[in-house]
Formats: sequence, structure tokens, C-alpha cells
Amino acid sequence: MKTSIRKMGNSQGVLIPKPFLTQTGMDIGEVEMEIENDAIVIRKPQKKVRDGWSQASQAIAAAGDDALVWPEFANDDDRDLAW
Repeated sequence: MKTSIRKMGNSQGVLIPKPFLTQTGMDIGEVEMEIENDAIVIRKPQKKVRDGWSQASQAIAAAGDDALVWPEFANDDDRDLAW
């Protein structure tokens, strides 16, 4: 498909047809854009590191399953250590 680069305010842009966005699973919002081999590549953002950890830890705490694990895994010789 051919299209044209258009002036959009102080920048330039390309209108992306909705079927292209639907096929790639993209929608209005944040994307990643980079240049690869003289081509502009637009991708869905990768999942952020630790994405969802906050909600998962809240669910664990709510279930009462957040007891300390250290005593269960302590080395027998640790009681002799001086801190």
C-alpha cells in the first residue's frame, strides 16, 4: 500500500488504516518506533519489567499467604554468626 507523509503541526505523520492496526493488535496509545535497515518500524510496546507485580503482591497479602520464608530456609550454622 502506498501512502504519503503529511504535515501535522510542527511534525510530519502517516495515517495508518484501521485494518492494519486491527491486524497487529495495536490501538490508539503508546507504541515503540525505531529505524531498522532504513525503514521506520512501529511495534506494540514490550511488557514493562515487573508489570503486574504490585497487583500480584496485594493478592498474596489479601490471601494471607505472605509469611516470611527465611526461617524455613535458614542454615543451621547461622545462629552461630555474629552480626
